[in-house]
Amino acid sequence: MRKLCMFLLAAFAVALVAPAAFAQEGGANPAAAAAAGTNWVAITAGFGMALAAAGCGIAQSRVAGAACEGMARNPGAADPIRAAMFLGLVFVETLALFTLATVFTLIFRA
Repeated sequence: MRKLCMFLLAAFAVALVAPAAFAQEGGANPAAAAAAGTNWVAITAGFGMALAAAGCGIAQSRVAGAACEGMARNPGAADPIRAAMFLGLVFVETLALFTLATVFTLIFRA
């Protein structure tokens, strides 16, 4: 519970500081200032992909652990459990691949 509170506090602090980071002056030529500035789309896309990869890893470990536990409890049902595990792993990995496609779309569009 304490870790969750610390995470929420940190997220709240970042949310408070974020508007100041984007409040840069454009000057007479906003396009030149934007070109010389930091590419925030690429940075946030990288963080998004990192979060997706972490979530994917956690989900895959839980799927594999549950399947191993199910096969250990009932060895006769190993084949259907294995098929369901592969299907679950495909769905989880698909979410990470969709995130990767979104990241590339955002980076190359900007």
